[in-house]
Amino acid sequence: MEQQQNPMEQPHKIESYQEINSRTIDRWIEEGWEWGQPISHEVYEKALHGEWSVVLTPTKPVPKHWLGDLRKKRILGLASGGGQQGPVFHAAGAEVTILDYSEKQLETERMVASREGYEVATVRADMTKPWPFPDESFDLIFFPVANCYIESMEPVYTEAYRVLKPGGRLLSGLDNGFNFLFDEEDESRLSGYLPFNPLKNPSQMEELLAGDYGVQFSHSINDLVGGQIRAGFRLLDIYDDTNGSGLLHEHGAPCFYATISLKD
Repeated sequence: MEQQQNPMEQPHKIESYQEINSRTIDRWIEEGWEWGQPISHEVYEKALHGEWSVVLTPTKPVPKHWLGDLRKKRILGLASGGGQQGPVFHAAGAEVTILDYSEKQLETERMVASREGYEVATVRADMTKPWPFPDESFDLIFFPVANCYIESMEPVYTEAYRVLKPGGRLLSGLDNGFNFLFDEEDESRLSGYLPFNPLKNPSQMEELLAGDYGVQFSHSINDLVGGQIRAGFRLLDIYDDTNGSGLLHEHGAPCFYATISLKD
């Protein structure tokens, strides 16, 4: 007779760091997280008349020539739910798809589309896994800062290259990990170490979870920019940005990069 396994003895399913981050960001949005607040109707109306800007990093608007003419272009907003960039791209004439792992961010994206009377495709998916799109599906990928929530950049760049059409562009906002070196409450105090990887350093994981920061990671320029080149992209331009506030911002510390890369 086949012996049945006691349900109490079944292996415990360990929650992935990606699921922890999805759940954490959903909670942040309910608490009023800055990057989960959608644009207003007034901002959308201005975008319809050509008055708009978007950011990849905290403060600097993306140069308009990086984006080009968006009319009839297929854009993938990667980890960019929340109704901030997607509505602007639609107002500029693009066909927009948003991939995000936060259901709350996707709900907000759909809410803005409903409010303004247009349709948007939303996909809940983990960007570190294969994406549910055919090869050469998009003209442009817009990827604002979210790299700090994933351990490896390689699968993201590999999939981005696959789903872009030849001549397509990847616009990325990238956290360079500089902030992990400093105490959040007192940025004059150097307290951290790089690389920052809580999956390999239990004390870093305890620090993050205790502060409700989700699970975050640092990345070197070899990962952030070199990874794009190794995936096949050609780097066209780059600029840096600050946190937007705090002591590091006041001292001009470049904590973020924005890049534009081309799939030849």
